[in-house]
Amino acid sequence: MELPAFNTRTRLSIQELFDAQRQQAGFLAATTASERIAKLKRIQTYLLSNRTALANALFEDFRKPAPETELTELLAINNELNVAIRHLKQWVKPHPVPTPLGMLGTSSHVKYEPKGVTLIISPWNYPLYLCLKPLISAIAAGNTAIVKPSELAPAASAIIRKMIQELFSADEVAVLEGDKTLAQSLLELPFDHIFFTGSTEVGKAVMSAAARNLSSVTLELGGKSPCIIDETADIESAARRVAWGKWINNGQTCVAPDFILIQRSVKDRFVRAVREAVRAMYDAEGRGVQASDSYARIVNNRHFDRVKNLLDDAVGKGATVVMGGQTDSADRFIEPTLLENVTTKMALMQDEIFGPLLPVIPYDTREEVIRFLTGRTKPLALYIFSQRNSATQFWLNRTTAGNTVVNDTLIHFAHTELPVGGVNQSGIGKSNGFYGFMEFSNARGIVKRQFASLQFIYPPYSDRVKKLLKILMKYI
Repeated sequence: MELPAFNTRTRLSIQELFDAQRQQAGFLAATTASERIAKLKRIQTYLLSNRTALANALFEDFRKPAPETELTELLAINNELNVAIRHLKQWVKPHPVPTPLGMLGTSSHVKYEPKGVTLIISPWNYPLYLCLKPLISAIAAGNTAIVKPSELAPAASAIIRKMIQELFSADEVAVLEGDKTLAQSLLELPFDHIFFTGSTEVGKAVMSAAARNLSSVTLELGGKSPCIIDETADIESAARRVAWGKWINNGQTCVAPDFILIQRSVKDRFVRAVREAVRAMYDAEGRGVQASDSYARIVNNRHFDRVKNLLDDAVGKGATVVMGGQTDSADRFIEPTLLENVTTKMALMQDEIFGPLLPVIPYDTREEVIRFLTGRTKPLALYIFSQRNSATQFWLNRTTAGNTVVNDTLIHFAHTELPVGGVNQSGIGKSNGFYGFMEFSNARGIVKRQFASLQFIYPPYSDRVKKLLKILMKYI
C-alpha cells in the first residue's frame, strides 16, 4: 500500500490506512508464532546492521553519545527482541487453568489473541527504545500497528520510518510523522488498543480520547520519582549510582531520580561523593562537563528554557546550588546540578524536572519521609538505598510506586521478566516481555463442557433445586 507524503496527507488518507489495517488484522490474528518471530528477526537484523546510522540520528537530535545509545536504546531493544523470539511459541499456546469444583466436567484455558489495530505514540527522550519496545509486543501478539514517533527527535523519527517502510507493508505496520495535530486526528479513530508514552497531562488527553471509542490503553507516564537514602547506605556507591541514573541522557529519563530524601547525618558526605562521581564520569580531564563527549544535551530550546526556569525559580526562592548550576542556552547545556534548601513551594518540587537538576532534602526520622510522600502522586519509580533489610522493608511497606529498585537506579526498566509501568497518575498498564505481550492481547477465557451437566439446577425452582443450591453454597 503506497502512502502519500505527510505534507499532502489528509485525514481521509489516515482513515484509508486505518481501514487497510483493520482489513489486515484478521489475517495477522491467524499467523503462527514462527511467522511473527520471523518479523521480529527482521527488525533485529536491521538494528544490528545499522547501529552507526541509528547512533548518528540520536546524536543529531540531542548529542546523545554513541555508547549511551548502544546501552540505553539498542541493547535494550535487542534484549526485548531476544526474549520475545525465545518465548513467543510458549506465550501463544493455550494456557490451561485449574478446574474448580463448581466447574466439574469441564476443562478451561486462556487463549491470548491479538486486540487488532493498535496505535503507538512514542516520546523523544529514548526515541528508538520507547517506540520499538511496544511495537515488538504488538507484533508478537499478532496486531497491526500505526506508529507516531515524536516530532521533537526528527532524525530518529526519520530512521524509524525508513526502517519500517523497508521491513513491513503499510497495512501491517506504518509510521506517520507529524505534530500533535496528527496525534489528535489519529486519536479520533476507533483503535483496538493505544500505547502512549509521555507526560501525565498528555496521557489524560489520550485516555479521554480513547474513552470515546472504548479503546483500551497502556499509558507509560512520568512523575516525581523519589530516592530515599538512609544512614546505613553505602554512600559512595549510592552517589555513583544516583549520578548515573540522574544524568544519563541529561536527566531526560522518565524514571530518573527526581529528588533525594537523605538522612541528615550522611547528607554532606553524599554531596561530596556525588561531586566526585560527576567529575569521574563527565570531567575526568578537568576541562569542564560542557567539553565532555559523554554528556547529552537538552533536546530543544523550549525544554532548555523550561528547565532553566525551574532552576531560576528555585534559586530565587532560596534554594542553594551546591554543585553545578552552569548553563549555556546556545549549546542547550545545563550542568549536572545539586540543590539544597528546597521547599515544596518551588516549581521543581511540584513538576517533574525531566532535566539535570537534583534537589537534596535531609530528613531526621522515617515518619518525616512518610509524611512528605503521603498525598503526593504515586511515582513511576522509587529508589531505596539501605544496607538494613528491616529498613528496606519498612520503606516498601509504607510507600507505593510503579516499580522500586533497592541499592541502584533505572535497572528495572529493561528487566524483561518484570512488569514495568506506573500506577494511577504515573501510568496504567505494564510492559516488558510477557507483560507487554499481554498488554496487546485479549486474554480470552474458554470453557469446554466434557461431561456432566448443570441441568439439575435448571428451572422450575422446586424444593429439590433449592436444597441443592444450599448444598452448593456450603461446599463450593
